[in-house]
Amino acid sequence: MIKLSKSLVIVSLLAIVGTASAQEIVRTGEARNFYNNIFIPAGAETLYLSGAGAQQKADGTWGDMEQQAIDTLGRFKETLESQGWSMADIVQVRVFAVAGADGVLDFDGFNRGYQQFFGTTENSMKPVRSFLQIAGLVVPGWLVEIEIRAARMPK
Repeated sequence: MIKLSKSLVIVSLLAIVGTASAQEIVRTGEARNFYNNIFIPAGAETLYLSGAGAQQKADGTWGDMEQQAIDTLGRFKETLESQGWSMADIVQVRVFAVAGADGVLDFDGFNRGYQQFFGTTENSMKPVRSFLQIAGLVVPGWLVEIEIRAARMPK
């Protein structure tokens, strides 16, 4: 069954790529928070932003998972816009997350923050996404570290 599913995905992608214009980014397999596939044609401009996490608040706290997702994605938005890009250009989000002090990973909290940036009226686009729970992050206090990749066709 798994081999059949992978074969169907490959055949579907080949059909899409074969019929898509060589000048457009194609997204397929839409889910609530992401697309399953994004085809980026040759000639696209790409931008990679290193992993980042929340900034510590003035009171020394970092916020919960939702607040950290909002803070981190908000700063990515500022960085992209300062360089002439937008959140709609993001094609991949990779998330590394840890459990809070209570030992529970707040995946729903992350999604609440994430949904303020993707699949919205302002930005209907959704990137492909990976979400990994790990043992720890480099910065004590971070619950999440996010890295992104963006792509767009030249104007």
